[in-house]
Amino acid sequence: MNALEPVSRARIGFVIELTRRLHQYGAAAPRLEQAVDQVARKLGLVCETLSTPTSTVVSFSERGGDGLAQITQVLRMAPGDVNLARLCRADEIADRVIDGSMQLSDGFGELHELGRPLSRPALAAIVLAYGLAAASVAVLFGTAWVDAAVAGGIGLLIGLLSIAGSGRPRLAAASEAIAALLATFIATAVSAWIVPLALKSVVISALIVLVPGMTLTNAVRELSSQHLVSGVSRMASAFATLLKLTFGTVAASQVCALLHIVPAAQPLPRLPEWSQWPALLVGALAFAMLFQAARRDYALVIAAVVVSYLVSHFGGDAFGPAFGVFLGGLLLGALGNLYARLAGRPGALVREPGILLLVPGSVGFRSVSYLLTREVGMGAETAVLLVTLLISLVAGLLFGDLLIAPRRSL
Repeated sequence: MNALEPVSRARIGFVIELTRRLHQYGAAAPRLEQAVDQVARKLGLVCETLSTPTSTVVSFSERGGDGLAQITQVLRMAPGDVNLARLCRADEIADRVIDGSMQLSDGFGELHELGRPLSRPALAAIVLAYGLAAASVAVLFGTAWVDAAVAGGIGLLIGLLSIAGSGRPRLAAASEAIAALLATFIATAVSAWIVPLALKSVVISALIVLVPGMTLTNAVRELSSQHLVSGVSRMASAFATLLKLTFGTVAASQVCALLHIVPAAQPLPRLPEWSQWPALLVGALAFAMLFQAARRDYALVIAAVVVSYLVSHFGGDAFGPAFGVFLGGLLLGALGNLYARLAGRPGALVREPGILLLVPGSVGFRSVSYLLTREVGMGAETAVLLVTLLISLVAGLLFGDLLIAPRRSL
């Protein structure tokens, strides 16, 4: 390290800090590695990057040397959460440093500043997003207004639990199981004592943000692109989350049975079909808040969610669910790359929020639930559907990249 020139040290420090921020803000392994390698090359460095969900290794060597690394930096980090505003800002800082309009030291300082904790208004917006997402998904599932209201209230409670666990590692490790337990118990108690509910739909809607559909999709995509370490790790993480969610629901059901809390058998009539369209807009707004997009990008995020849902919905009605999901993934992949080419900004602004209503996370949750309650036939059938939808979605995203090649990594 001491043998390096100050300029080289500054460039390496900038690339390492950029790597840290891209990982922190939810960049998948293939895109993170490609982005970091491109930035390093444009800064005159030879860099090799290995990214996993919990760590990233960045190695630097001399250009034209013997190929041996001079510096290898290991970054041990928790799995990142998507933050579109900060991801776009990190991408903008990298572009400005590369074209010379920003000094390396200034770029490093701004990247470091991005790591500051979220403000209270931002945390409040995330909690609100949990509630809005749960209520809107309940309506999209075809439930009554009472179901949507209860799901939204439980979603707010889960949002508070998620924020409380962000600085408490032991609480964070158990937060999915606790959230599932609370959601199932509250929904069962309301259905038994206050008003009948469509219990399964309410519980899944309340937990929709925690269901690891996006993680499963990224895992399959990383495996398909030969990022085996990251893909297997992410797949294991997704199944661990599914198991914790399922354990919470099963435990709550057993507690309710012991306390003789029996939910009503007949839920209320469903909302009319037209109610799904305002619910879709509310859900899209909730996803923009959940992914912490900048205010100026809200319209883009909402449009991406609405378009992907409409394509998958009507495509599924015409050709079956799997082909509908494939069409949605194809469109999102292509539009994300097109936006990145035309606007010079990350295609993740279109791709990540749009995928959220396509990912089959709730199907995986139902599959594990059936298996743990010894309904093996239904569990196996639902697991096959999960695999089919995952493959269809990932295939759509890959074909979208072929239809319009990505010019930017993110």
